[in-house]
Amino acid sequence: MSGLQAGAEQRREEPSAPASSPSRFVLGLDVGSTVIRCHVYDRTTRVRGSSAQKVENVYPQPGWVEIDPDALWTQFVAVIKDAVKAAGIQMNQIVGLGISTQRATFITWNNPVSLSALQCFTCLRTFGHSTAIVSEHSPPCSHSGSSEPISLPPYRQLDPNSGCPYTQVRKAVDEDNCCFGTIDTWLLHKLTKGSAFATDYSNASTTGFFDPFGMCWSKLMATMVSLPLSILPPVKDTSHNFGSVDEEIFGVPIPVVALVGDQQSAMFGECCFQTGDVKLTMGTGTFLDINTGNSPQHANGGFYPLIGWKIGQEVVCLAEGNAGDTGTAIIWAQKLGSSRVSDLTSSSSQRYAPPTYVLTYQAPLNDPCACASFMGLKHSTSKYHLVRAILESIAFRNKQLYDMLQREIQIPVTNIRADGGVCNNAFVMQMTSDLFNARIDRPTHFDMSCLGAATLAGLAVGFWADKEELQKLRQSEMVFKPQKKWQEYEMNMENWVKAVKRSMNWYNKA
Repeated sequence: MSGLQAGAEQRREEPSAPASSPSRFVLGLDVGSTVIRCHVYDRTTRVRGSSAQKVENVYPQPGWVEIDPDALWTQFVAVIKDAVKAAGIQMNQIVGLGISTQRATFITWNNPVSLSALQCFTCLRTFGHSTAIVSEHSPPCSHSGSSEPISLPPYRQLDPNSGCPYTQVRKAVDEDNCCFGTIDTWLLHKLTKGSAFATDYSNASTTGFFDPFGMCWSKLMATMVSLPLSILPPVKDTSHNFGSVDEEIFGVPIPVVALVGDQQSAMFGECCFQTGDVKLTMGTGTFLDINTGNSPQHANGGFYPLIGWKIGQEVVCLAEGNAGDTGTAIIWAQKLGSSRVSDLTSSSSQRYAPPTYVLTYQAPLNDPCACASFMGLKHSTSKYHLVRAILESIAFRNKQLYDMLQREIQIPVTNIRADGGVCNNAFVMQMTSDLFNARIDRPTHFDMSCLGAATLAGLAVGFWADKEELQKLRQSEMVFKPQKKWQEYEMNMENWVKAVKRSMNWYNKA
């Protein structure tokens, strides 16, 4: 190539595009239980503009968790407008919108009126009802078209009418004017002014009403809770043209081309495309997912089968285990130590047995009545020891989930990738790597649910060609390698397990 040609090539690669051909971008949104955020991505997956707002949870009774739908809708629209403004672009430069949402959070509405608040996936109002159903019908009852018994994650609610004004709901159902669904379905319906009513396979598979083996809504589960199948949305591909945003909202009709559950979205954003790829998310909760290929894996313990995503003929299944309150523990640690997660470190000398911190518990013990607690406190215990105990508890629980995965899912682990705000803490990451005795890859950016939604949307509109292109764009910030043997942590973990058992059944089931 001559110097003149090289100069011409360099000029073509400069970012100043002709006015007649403005740059294009995709939006990725993550509607979580604590934060709603929006990122504007370019073709290199670089974030060009961002916006986030805190989601306010409402606690009408002990154990009940709700979100005001009107407030959430206002925030949803605002973060999109603010992110586009921060990117310095126009709405007509957005070629596609992908939405990742918290899963198993339900709402019932009669267009355009909400008949209930958004019942958050952490809400325990129907725990007793859900437990009774699973105990009564598993394992004798099976998924349609298979011999697999019912396997439900502990956070799934199974009573869609709880907390709803029953008379209004019944009237709306009788008039064929009642909609029921998860946040993704409700947002799509709002964005399109009622012209689109749908969900995707990833969100459907986390509701407790979907059969991942038969790839359809479960008549059995719907019958158990007296849920009319007619009010459930059609299930579409994850990367799919669901419709366009009504022009009145943003001034232009932006295509909605991806709906996806937040953990499946993070899995896609991490490029965990191969069987055996594992994602460890440490955010509001801890979620450990493994790619199980094109068939769901049944387990009798704490892992449950999900649909990761469906794109055309490709169906990717996952097995997932989860534990809650990770984010809450970090907030407590921040109040004791630093305001930044990355600054929280273990400063204790370890000259005596440190205190043990227990988070409230899910898999593998699944006890919603367990309490968070410190045990083994002494007169010499400092706030640094308490911070260390909190951070260790997160790593120990990661270890329990990983051991359970290896016991229940007979698929060799190939890669482990971490995301979520807590993975910014090097102490937790290194200790988890030691306990797993495995390398753990931490990406450059941690908002994988946003990225996954954006890349799924981009694939739908040809913004990116294929998953191979996405893999090439993925950036790793650091790979944590085992530095200590698991046996060096064994005594502390035994104390932690003992403390966990003593913290169970603390609260009254009522």
